[in-house]
Amino acid sequence: MKNDIATETKKTPLYDEHVKLGARMVDFAGWIMPIQYEGLKEEHFYCRNHVGLFDVSHMGEIRVKGPKAVEALQWLTSNDVSVLDEGQAQYSLLPNKTGGLVDDIFVYCLQKNEDYLVCVNASNKDKDFNWMLENNKGADITDESSLWGQIAIQGPEALSLCDKIFAPIKVSALKRNQIVTGKFNGHSIMIATTGYTGEAGCEVFVAAPGTAELWRALLNSDPKAKAIGLGARDTLRTEMKYSLYGHEIDDKSNPYEATLGWAMKPNAKDFIGKTEILKVKEQGLKHKLIGLKMLERGIPRQGYELKNADGQKIGWITSGTHSPTLDEPIGIAYVDTAYATENSQFFVDIRGKMVKAHVVKTPFVNKT
Repeated sequence: MKNDIATETKKTPLYDEHVKLGARMVDFAGWIMPIQYEGLKEEHFYCRNHVGLFDVSHMGEIRVKGPKAVEALQWLTSNDVSVLDEGQAQYSLLPNKTGGLVDDIFVYCLQKNEDYLVCVNASNKDKDFNWMLENNKGADITDESSLWGQIAIQGPEALSLCDKIFAPIKVSALKRNQIVTGKFNGHSIMIATTGYTGEAGCEVFVAAPGTAELWRALLNSDPKAKAIGLGARDTLRTEMKYSLYGHEIDDKSNPYEATLGWAMKPNAKDFIGKTEILKVKEQGLKHKLIGLKMLERGIPRQGYELKNADGQKIGWITSGTHSPTLDEPIGIAYVDTAYATENSQFFVDIRGKMVKAHVVKTPFVNKT
């Protein structure tokens, strides 16, 4: 595929690096991004077995600061920001007023009660920023997305690479969901032990002018480090049953039906949409997000309907693929709660053909 994509799409600080590596570039959420370099399957396995580098500079970074920072974030988000100490992070949600979701996010505490970084999905950045401003409780909220690049370093050999590149910071000594600040060749960095693959590793926020410099250093310092595209990023997250906005969650999704109740802290505080969200739970969840495998040949794809033996619709696929690790089709789907227990069987309507499937435990690939 040619790289002459429409000029109105945005480029990350690593665009030229991707072109040099021969990446196949596509338009993703308004950004020109690498979908693959050597091939999706090869890149998927490489991340599972060695260390993969992902350009995630298209993600949004929103800074929330000041003495009202915690008050604002407590109202805006579903999780309990007050429990975060400096250097800690948490997965959270931005609920809307009708009980759905504006986005799913990560909140990083840089200075307790004073300074927080919120990482949001690329496609939702402007929407999230405006929503946060509209529902602010007196914090200083700034869109810093243009100031930062972001590189995800993921895989079983990721932490040893990070220790070498970011010395004297010992990234391998950090616990999951932590963040530390530092410098790389004079450029500000924030190293967060978070990720979207199920593998060990981190996500590094780097001052935009230093992003390409860091990328090259990571690639050149270890022959086992390779660039990985968005295609493999999606199959990796699907194997872990990690939600992707626009697939598993959207502005109508109830967090409990989306099995994200662990990111909800309704007993600790009040927040936007709390009453509407809890109402659905109290009335009884109608659907539940599950993982499924096919019992007959066929690949479940987003939008395919699930049906019972009588041909009635009982759910729909949100994400589906052929799992490279398992070498079999897998899917994530909402299904009526009556069919949500493990081993429950139903059919996936694949272009008019009823193909048998069943509910399985997730994550599909156990990385613990």
